[in-house]
Amino acid sequence: MGMADIFDVIADGTRRDILRLLLERSAGSAAGTSVSQIVAELGVSQPTVSKHLKVLREAELVAVREEGQHRFYRLLPQPLDAVDDWIVPFLSAPEPMPAATLSEPAAHAAEAVGRAAASAKHALGSALKKFPGR
Repeated sequence: MGMADIFDVIADGTRRDILRLLLERSAGSAAGTSVSQIVAELGVSQPTVSKHLKVLREAELVAVREEGQHRFYRLLPQPLDAVDDWIVPFLSAPEPMPAATLSEPAAHAAEAVGRAAASAKHALGSALKKFPGR
């Protein structure tokens, strides 16, 4: 999936709400979250939730497990790495600082530390996503 496609998928607020809910629920259980739980939690109709889950499934952002008539969804965050990779340079870009706040050498040092911290945070987050059970 291309980066433009993933941005199209996550551009919808209901899909972001579903992803956020699945993220919150993934910490406690690998079993997944049922469609009826998503409907109840978000207060959106079942057909609407099903439509959005189909888009998320096609984007490989969620996995589904069928159990009888019930379907349980869980988050697959790996496709979001492309979004993360695109955003990180903006987060680590230096913000203009008032000249009176820091001396020039201190401002350069703070900028270098900020960029290093953002890079380390991104690298650690990407590494942790590669381990099962996360």
